[in-house]
Amino acid sequence: MSLSAYQSVRSLSEAPRATEHRLMGQITGEMIAARDAGRHGAALADTLYRNREMWNIFSIDCATPGNGLPDQLRAGIVSLTLWVDRFSSEVIAGRESIDDLITVNRSIMEGLASFGQADA
Repeated sequence: MSLSAYQSVRSLSEAPRATEHRLMGQITGEMIAARDAGRHGAALADTLYRNREMWNIFSIDCATPGNGLPDQLRAGIVSLTLWVDRFSSEVIAGRESIDDLITVNRSIMEGLASFGQADA
């Protein structure tokens, strides 16, 4: 089976929370690799852009009519998105470490994994 065929099948069969968990794992892994490689400040811009982009997609999804998440959780995700955006600017400016962003992503990943187990 070709890679594109595999990806098509996975996208059709994978639950949305599993997709979100996988994406967040990939981006968090990139941030960890960048940190471990000694990258700081503006050298993290590409990695932080991908993280911001992911969080923005989550935020937009929370505003989509028919989103089944509770209002309080949706508001929390939007709030986290705003924090990620502001904090990322501080990291790029060299005033903060990427570690807090990694910690937040890991915490959300744990929640997504728990959510997926509750569905099973």
